[in-house]
Amino acid sequence: MSFLIDALEPYKDVVAQVASIVTIAQMFTGVLLCRDIYNNKSTKGIPAMPFIGGIAMGAMVLKHGMILNDAAMLQVNVVGIALNLAYLALYYHYSDDRYNEVLRPLGIAAVIVAIVIGYATVESADKVEFRYGMVVTILMLMLLGSPLLDVQNIIEKKDASSIIFSLTLMAALVTFLWLLYGLLIKNGFIIFQNGVGFTLCSIQLFLKFLYGKPPDHSD
Repeated sequence: MSFLIDALEPYKDVVAQVASIVTIAQMFTGVLLCRDIYNNKSTKGIPAMPFIGGIAMGAMVLKHGMILNDAAMLQVNVVGIALNLAYLALYYHYSDDRYNEVLRPLGIAAVIVAIVIGYATVESADKVEFRYGMVVTILMLMLLGSPLLDVQNIIEKKDASSIIFSLTLMAALVTFLWLLYGLLIKNGFIIFQNGVGFTLCSIQLFLKFLYGKPPDHSD
């Protein structure tokens, strides 16, 4: 592994560029879900959480970009928030239970975002960058790993349909690329954040491979 890292070290800027491009591409995977929702005229089997989580995380990471004065983070997350708002609007239009599927979780997410961003405004300037970054990282990992809360049910029923393959695959690819970049620049924060994220996504992909289709009970 160290040999590979040493060999790729001169290309760390290329890895960062590829990771950035794939991160932006990941934001457009919601189009695939929206296509299914539009074609079926229903949100059945498709959770709203990826869109709501995308809006919430986008807002919190946007604040982190402001703290770091990072123009790239600001631009990427503005685009991400706008796309997820559009996805959620379509989801809301075709939802049969708008309160429980959209409004209630969106309200909870808004409260969490308000508390986290509010914390950033009162934390001391010399500590806010690291501490706020850790808070956002923990919440991001919780969002990535949320489908695993149902892991016992997935194994018992041999049904991993609750795991959305396209979103999980892209998340795995993005976290792997940023993990690789973190190793190249020897940044422990990036390594931890994306190492855990990649592991969570890999577990979900493994479950999807094993139990991708619900069992046939017709017999």
